[in-house]
Amino acid sequence: MFASVVIDQDAKALDKVFDYVVPANLDVKTGMRVFVPFGGRTLQGFVVDLKNTSSVPANKLKSIYSCVENFSVIKPEMTKLMKFMCDEFHLRQTSVLRLFLPSEIREGKVRELFEKYVSLGNNIDKNALKRAKKQLEIVEFLEKEQKVKLSVLKEKFGDSAVKALIEKKFLNIEKEQVHRSPYVCSRPDKKVVLSRQQNLALESIKENGTYLLHGVTGSGKTEVYMHLISRALENQKTALMLVPEISLTPQVMSTFRARFGDKIALLHSNLSAGERFDEWRRIFAGQAKVVVGARSAIFAPVENVGIIIVDEEHEQSYVSESNPRYDALTVAAQRAKYNSCPLVLGSATPSVDDYQKAVDGEIKLVEMPDRANGKPLPRIQIIDMMNEIRTGNSTVFSTQLISDLAKVINEKKQAMIFINRRGYSSFMMCRECGYLAICKDCDVSLVYHREDNRLKCHYCGKQYKVLDKCPKCGSDKIKQGAVGTEKIVSELHSIFPDVKILRMDNDTVSKKGSHQKILEEFASTRPSILVGTQMIAKGHDFEDVVLVGIVDADQSLYRSDYRSTERCFQLITQVSGRAGRSQFEGKVDLQTYSPKHYVYKFAANYDYKGFFKKEANIRKTAQFPPFSKIIRILFSHYDENVVKDELKTCYNRLLKVREKYFDDIIYMDAMKSPIKKIKNSFRYQVIIRLKKGKKQIEDEIFDCTLQAPKSSVFFEVNPENMS
Repeated sequence: MFASVVIDQDAKALDKVFDYVVPANLDVKTGMRVFVPFGGRTLQGFVVDLKNTSSVPANKLKSIYSCVENFSVIKPEMTKLMKFMCDEFHLRQTSVLRLFLPSEIREGKVRELFEKYVSLGNNIDKNALKRAKKQLEIVEFLEKEQKVKLSVLKEKFGDSAVKALIEKKFLNIEKEQVHRSPYVCSRPDKKVVLSRQQNLALESIKENGTYLLHGVTGSGKTEVYMHLISRALENQKTALMLVPEISLTPQVMSTFRARFGDKIALLHSNLSAGERFDEWRRIFAGQAKVVVGARSAIFAPVENVGIIIVDEEHEQSYVSESNPRYDALTVAAQRAKYNSCPLVLGSATPSVDDYQKAVDGEIKLVEMPDRANGKPLPRIQIIDMMNEIRTGNSTVFSTQLISDLAKVINEKKQAMIFINRRGYSSFMMCRECGYLAICKDCDVSLVYHREDNRLKCHYCGKQYKVLDKCPKCGSDKIKQGAVGTEKIVSELHSIFPDVKILRMDNDTVSKKGSHQKILEEFASTRPSILVGTQMIAKGHDFEDVVLVGIVDADQSLYRSDYRSTERCFQLITQVSGRAGRSQFEGKVDLQTYSPKHYVYKFAANYDYKGFFKKEANIRKTAQFPPFSKIIRILFSHYDENVVKDELKTCYNRLLKVREKYFDDIIYMDAMKSPIKKIKNSFRYQVIIRLKKGKKQIEDEIFDCTLQAPKSSVFFEVNPENMS
């Protein structure tokens, strides 16, 4: 018997399968991890196949040394998924296999946690303890409690008394495995009677296939999700649900745990090593039937899947922008196909790509056009900030927004202020000579963080001293750039000094449990204001939020990305949906310097279909996705000359591909990346636009990138971030 093994080393040269002899004394199965001899070293590898013959000469074949575990850690579905992902996303086998196995398990850094418990033995002689008062107290305590942790007993009665009873064999000690739970449910399940539109949606999603659930914010999509999951569980199947942000998981988990109890497991990057290890093992063993988590949860080792749900399917966080680069929605579709189960993509603002698929009949459209509470969507008021400047208001807040906030505070209600920029100001610049403080390792401006009194790079994390004087000309006339969440909070404190104002962004949620703490504090405080980035824009449900202020709506509009108007529309719609989710009417103050832009007209009327029609028409005319495919080949290296040389070599090969498929390649050019340098590595890129459905050409283009031995090369299809 021979085993096909993928070596657990992420290198181009090793991205192949190696054959090994399976010794007669080893019970090797597909999906196992094994120790093998490789080039004078002993390395780990994954068994991806077993076969009776090998094309490798017998004198060159080596034998597997041993198995890491006595069971297959990679299940059969995942082995097939690995092959699909390598072909679809042009990834290395090891890179994909590592996604299926938490690093804590793969590297052996974490083990099961056991706790010692104490109970009374059978032969207790209380008379023998008359003079040992403490020991007698322990016995009487255990007669009541039956079984307690050894650590608790020692803390309560002292180490020596417990030790003496153990020596007398009066106590039994047992080890029990402890599950390190990432979340404990603290609220009861709400019994909800489904509305007519929720029932219709539920009845529409039965057959296998992909469904686009287009429901306005507050339409009750979450309740539909939970009923779909309940139906899968009733049919003795499991369920997978993805959410885009870690900030959403506390609320989602609280709701889902109340409904499904211990059947649910949570997976995301903010879990501790022990929590992730235990949750993964529960899923692997089949103890958890429902998995909820962020992007990487799509690789959870659940079997017999009955439903896969992707909430806020339009979110770009479902696409990995670091190696290995993959699209979780594509992976979800493949898993749904393997398990012959429905895939539900839910959103109030579906991606243009997926809505076009629904229009073309490639996926099924299910609509929920009304809010579950029967109330209208919040009224959106567009505020012209140029007019504010003309009337003498140069602050970040319009007079209308301040007036509406004052009303909310007087009525003891809540408000959310959205600005998709963290920090205090976006840059520091000298007014005299134009010097701009930029990161030495990245080609980006440094952001001023007042709380830490530091300039920070949001790409590599480096910190610098704040500018008091210009290092170039010595001037003290330092200008600060556009405001961020930190400055918004500071300004609001000065206007409303007695009001609780909370901030939620990457700076305030870095500690474990901080997401949940901020949300719980906001939920329990009246009046209060929550200021945040896109973390607050989706999924959250607070019944007393009656006002949403969008401070700088234009920020996401004017970017060098064909998706900028789409993302602007999505953010406005999503954050607006946080207001008026109960019996109170909601309002949105949208501040903009471009009030006549078409995106605001559609957003103010919640007219997704109108927006889609115009946006799709623009993209079809310009031949952008979903009517074409964009390929981005990004070269990165610390030596700029190396990048240029390898890019040029690749581009010359690409010219031959373009000549061969001239009618199918709409556009091709090489250039500097918009952000020329990140983490001290120079970045150059090739952008190609292909006609839709040309996988063969895509594969040939990828082959042209393989001969770049020094640079890091990233191959992306329809990249989420073009910078």
